[in-house]
Amino acid sequence: MKKKDWIVGVDEVGRGSLAGPVTVCALLLQGDYKLKTKNQKLKLRDSKKLTENQREEWFMWIKREKKEGRIYYSVVSIPPKTVDRINVTVAANRAARRAIRNVLEKSGVNLKQVRIRLDGGIYPSLKTSAEGGPAFGGKIYSLKTVIKGDEKIPAISLASIVAKVTRDRYMVRLAKRFPKYRFEKHKGYGTRMHRARIKKHGISPHHRLTFLKKYTTLG
Repeated sequence: MKKKDWIVGVDEVGRGSLAGPVTVCALLLQGDYKLKTKNQKLKLRDSKKLTENQREEWFMWIKREKKEGRIYYSVVSIPPKTVDRINVTVAANRAARRAIRNVLEKSGVNLKQVRIRLDGGIYPSLKTSAEGGPAFGGKIYSLKTVIKGDEKIPAISLASIVAKVTRDRYMVRLAKRFPKYRFEKHKGYGTRMHRARIKKHGISPHHRLTFLKKYTTLG
């Protein structure tokens, strides 16, 4: 790979949650980029395999690198009502399209030097002008889905961290408005605690109705 080539890593979180958005991050860095952190013990892994503190530490590092112009990223979230209307797979792919478009526009890199790598399960249709638009020059270069990409490609691993931290922080803020659901604990996923509170309090405006068809009472 040429040194001037750029890689966009794309990953999503929240696909299987009962509440909250599905969130996608597209993160751009150079193909020969060297990951260097002050904490030598901090190893880059898929966000699900990191502790909350480790994800936060990586996120702060990513933000510093972004400030220095070495990394670019864009995060797009699709709200529950839209997920219900178009289904979660379409929502994730729509978010991926927007995030990729945003990060390429922000960076201004030459599209001929871009390699887009998607984590398994994301299949954005970027070649149509209606979705990609002029920002993609009518063509997408080297777009490939990589199974378990968040474990193999640094750009995808970093994207998974940004998406996870961004969504988790949102769910913590949401918990302050809807404390009875304890979103800060389970982040909207279907834990025993979460399901018990849905049964007790009904569904909030931030729950996905298509994921919870047997609960019909709106909180």
